[in-house]
Amino acid sequence: MTVQGLVHNYGGLITTRCFLGLFEAGLYPGVSYFLSCWYKRSEFGFRMAIFFSATTISGAFGGLLAAAISKMDGIGGKPGWAWIFILEGFATVVAGIASFWIIQDFPDTAKFLSEAERTVIVRRLQEDNQFSAAGEIFRWKYIRQSLSDWKTYVGMIIQCGCVMPHYAFSLFLPSIINQLGMHLIFRNLAFRVGFAHVDTGFRATAANLLTVPVYVFACIITCLVGFLADRYGRRGFFNIGFLCLGAAGYIILISSRSAALSYFAVYLATCGIFPVIPNITAWMLNNVEGSYKRSVSFAIIIGFGNINGAISSNVYRQKDQPRYVLGHGLVLMYIGIGLSFSTIYLILAGRENARRERGERDEVIEGQSGGDEKNGTFESVAEAKREKGDEWSGYRYIL
Repeated sequence: MTVQGLVHNYGGLITTRCFLGLFEAGLYPGVSYFLSCWYKRSEFGFRMAIFFSATTISGAFGGLLAAAISKMDGIGGKPGWAWIFILEGFATVVAGIASFWIIQDFPDTAKFLSEAERTVIVRRLQEDNQFSAAGEIFRWKYIRQSLSDWKTYVGMIIQCGCVMPHYAFSLFLPSIINQLGMHLIFRNLAFRVGFAHVDTGFRATAANLLTVPVYVFACIITCLVGFLADRYGRRGFFNIGFLCLGAAGYIILISSRSAALSYFAVYLATCGIFPVIPNITAWMLNNVEGSYKRSVSFAIIIGFGNINGAISSNVYRQKDQPRYVLGHGLVLMYIGIGLSFSTIYLILAGRENARRERGERDEVIEGQSGGDEKNGTFESVAEAKREKGDEWSGYRYIL
């Protein structure tokens, strides 16, 4: 990111962008997986929301910083946009270096925990059906389990339906606001408070500043959904409900002719974009047990979803301004995909829970009566938990 502000030609910019994608790709799935190994399933969503809200906070402050740093245009012979990359990128470098000493791995190996603390943490996770919390030995079997799990593939489509709108919204929000005409309202306010003269860059600056309250709202709603989904344990219903709100927002954006109404629709669209990303992350990770299976499943889900970033960067074409019907329409289509497959996931998980309640998935445990041999035979319940993970008959999926 920092070096992007130092390049002098298009080829150099493309090269640095490729390296940025290469090194950044593992951050979000890595941090998400890391958090899932430390918190109970009923605690993870809010923590995930707090982490993801860094995206909304950076969007809010990014607008302010972009407006301020762009005034450095010409300093050191560099344009304002280059200074945005340099300064914001360097802050990330410092944080990355510090993380080497801050981040610990798993509870069973963390050096800052005493043995008593480690025992408490591992035990509370195991009581929450996270049987691998005490450590797990790598076996190819766990990879095959991930690749043969229907939740992996339905989760991939849900992720696609939510990630593409997120990228498109974040990339083009200033442009969308710019074309709504809201900058004119903003400029009128500036005149009224005594700023009689505004420079030629005011339109872009106003657009950046008008993104700030949108991202502040996104931060609040993201954390609120994370907290409520943890408390009530209905992640799928929250997902469906807020995707519907997002769809309503984009329908208004497509049909509206009023700048004020369209700006309101931007806030509504935010509900179907920002809160659902950490909620989906928590939902997917909550329903996969086994540290290796969880890591592979989530890497596939996130990786496939992120491919859609290539689509999102090309749907808001300059020739479609000011209404961007094509871009809004494609985002709405993706929200519909996320909504449809969230419903499918919810139905399938509910049916599987019902089968387990009826005893159709019960294993044969030596020395105990009952069970079906087709579900496996094990020496003890502990062995069944360890071998089958979330396929164990006593495991219940979060809906």
